[in-house]
Amino acid sequence: MRDGDRPLWAIARAFSTARFPSVKHFCSWLGLSPGTRISGDKRLSGGPRPRSNRLGQALRMAATTARSDKSAIGAMHRRRLARMDTAKAIKATAHHLARLIYAMLTRGEQYVEQDLADWEEERRDRMIVHLQRQAKRFDLTLVSASVA
Repeated sequence: MRDGDRPLWAIARAFSTARFPSVKHFCSWLGLSPGTRISGDKRLSGGPRPRSNRLGQALRMAATTARSDKSAIGAMHRRRLARMDTAKAIKATAHHLARLIYAMLTRGEQYVEQDLADWEEERRDRMIVHLQRQAKRFDLTLVSASVA
């Protein structure tokens, strides 16, 4: 077994659909879900939950290295870093990775890495659709710069 396969092997060994009926249960077990008593981005009672799950820690470590990764996951992590605290961005990226792993284990599919250029093109298209909806709401029209 290669060293890179050990975390995935450990996750697959601990995984059971009876144990984790949904992705929410899986992420909560990993310690990657936010607490339930939150208001205005502030915990109402108690401090952060103690982290003792090694798989959750491994996903957090993988999320910290995503900053320099030239993939769609790296781009998503950098966008999260731009708009939130570093610790929150790492936890959110680790949560995203856990959701991907849960989908792979339950469906038995291989992970297909999305190209960074494809992800940015899809993001641009989503932004254009969103801007068109906003313009329509204000009775305006968007004109492409190449047409004008």
